[in-house]
Parts: sequence; structure tokens; C-alpha cells
Amino acid sequence: MSDVLETRPDEATDAREVRDPRWMMLIGGVVGLVAAATLTIEKVRYLTELSEGREPTTNCDLNAFVSCGGVINTPEASAFGFPNPIIGIVGFTVVLTLGVLLASGVRLPGWIWGGLQVGVLFGIGFVTWLQYQSIYDIEKLCPWCMVVWTMMIPLFVLVTARNLRAFAPGSAVTRFLSNWTLLVVVLWYVAVIAAIWFQFGENLWA
Repeated sequence: MSDVLETRPDEATDAREVRDPRWMMLIGGVVGLVAAATLTIEKVRYLTELSEGREPTTNCDLNAFVSCGGVINTPEASAFGFPNPIIGIVGFTVVLTLGVLLASGVRLPGWIWGGLQVGVLFGIGFVTWLQYQSIYDIEKLCPWCMVVWTMMIPLFVLVTARNLRAFAPGSAVTRFLSNWTLLVVVLWYVAVIAAIWFQFGENLWA
């Protein structure tokens, strides 16, 4: 068992920790899991109402452009043949579990951090594709989907920064991302918000 998870002494807030993103993993894991679970429930309810011949709606249908129902029944919402939120439930559960372990004083081995890096890389790539599809092709925004977007961006940046510090501490990319982590996250948010604004403008509140 010691080969998998190694408990650190309390004073081990040293270089071995490499400033792990435990708190972002805890927060992002909880919020992302709630959003993914809510979307799954909304999808089931939507399909149930549709099968019963009723006009399906969701609790987050705010207007013609901000609507979960307008997104979750599209092909993009089941990119792999099943509802996308199921991926979120699995992924955010893993992130939350690892965050709890880190907050409890457990030191994770390198292979787990490597696996997490693969996971957040897939997650941010998938989320970026979904952002493009939602903004420019579907032309509707799903509020709970945007909650997932909001969590994935800092999760990706912080986990990547941590792993760069651990595995490539001397590189220029590591120094840049470590020194400007918050700025990278903020600029990423600004880019997404700008894309939404230029596409939808005042229709967001119509």
C-alpha cells in the first residue's frame, strides 16, 4: 500500500508538495460534480417528458439563447454515444477524491499526478470543443454546462502548473505558468466571456 499512497508528516509542506492544487481540486470537484449530476437529472427528465408526448423543458431554460433544454438534446451533448455529463460525474468524482486525499495529508505518487494530467488535458480539450459548438454552432448556452467550463479552466491550469514544477522545474514554461497562474486563468475567462458576448450580445438577457 505504501507504494501507492504515502502519508506525509505534518511538517512536509516542502518541495515534495510542489504546491499541489488540493483546494481547487476540492472546490472544483464538488461544484463540477453537482453541475454534472444536475445535468444528468435534467437530461433524464427531458427525455421522460419527451417520451410522454409532453413539451420537454428544463429548470434552467431562461430564454431562447440561455437554455439547458436547447443544448442537452443535441448530438454534441452525447458526443460519445451517451450523455456528456456522465463523463463529468466520473471525472469530477476522481478529482474530488484525490483532493480529499491531499487535504488529509496523503502524498500521491507521480503516476497518479501523471494520470490526473491526462484527465485534465482531455477535460479542457473536450470543454473547449463544447464551448465552440455551443457558442457558434448550436448558438445556445447551457448554464450548468458553463459551471463545468468555469471549474475546468482553473483545474487544468493549476494541475498543469503543479506537474510542470514537479517534472520540469527549470523550464521557462514552468516559471511562466507558476508566476502567472492567476493571470492565465483570468485571461482565459475573459476570452470565453468575450466570445459569448460578441456572439450573443444583449440577447443573453432578452
